[in-house]
Amino acid sequence: MLDSLPPALRGVIASLLLGLNTLVCCVPLFVASLLKLCLPFPSAQRLTDWLMRHIHEIWISNNKAWMKLIGHTRWRVTGLEGLDYQHSYLITSNHQSWVDILVLQYVLNRRIRPLKFFLKQELIWVPVIGLAWWALGFPFMKRYSKAYLEKHPEKKGKDLETTRKTCAKFRGKPTGIFNFVEGTRFTPGKHTQQNSPFRYLLKPKAGGIAFVLDAMGEQLQSIVNVTIHYPAGRPGFWDLLCGRVKEVVAHFEEMAIPVQFLGKSYEQDDTYRLAFQQWINQLWEEKDLLLRRMHQTYPE
Repeated sequence: MLDSLPPALRGVIASLLLGLNTLVCCVPLFVASLLKLCLPFPSAQRLTDWLMRHIHEIWISNNKAWMKLIGHTRWRVTGLEGLDYQHSYLITSNHQSWVDILVLQYVLNRRIRPLKFFLKQELIWVPVIGLAWWALGFPFMKRYSKAYLEKHPEKKGKDLETTRKTCAKFRGKPTGIFNFVEGTRFTPGKHTQQNSPFRYLLKPKAGGIAFVLDAMGEQLQSIVNVTIHYPAGRPGFWDLLCGRVKEVVAHFEEMAIPVQFLGKSYEQDDTYRLAFQQWINQLWEEKDLLLRRMHQTYPE
């Protein structure tokens, strides 16, 4: 263990280990993705998919190793009992920090299939890792503002079209699809700007998960609703690298997908859209109450 070293030195070591892990895993990943492009046969596709999934899991496992190496984090995790590696899930969570992603990968690695996140299209240009996300089939979304859509109505529905094309690749394959419903990280400034009705959360954006349900709802086993709390306060990514995340509280709730939300169009069915938004808001009210209890049980 390196927890006796100064935090800054641990941060440098962890950064080097993360970078090395990424480079080492990306080389075989890119080779497998090239084979997948060049060999469009079912047997070859199954083999390359298997290779790429296991490389992804090895990358996460190696990250878990350096996280354990640099510090002692107390993990208080509940609700994982029913999850199955052979099923597909839609996972969502509150979003406080980039650390959330590493937390979710840490806890869910090899319990379910590796998570695929919805990413802004601009992130594909991130050196090395952007290409890795593309190779692994992460959905890249181009967001349009309301003002832009008013001027270019032909772009309306492009997000749903992209989601459907991406989700079509997962048909028949167990998959973990992840979406942060809040759309961005919680900060006091954003909370005030939104005039959020919740104490610990930003307003939820229902469209993302509604699109996934539209595209592949019947393939999904369930929704996994995750609530994360950091008793020492919201950590930054550098805090994680320095081993300063001393405690993580996470509750996983597996929920059946309401039948009335399957096979519906979020963009075209106003009644469905309103009902779905009300359902998401109810989930967020319950999550806010749970976070309140977490803050009381595990205070800062």
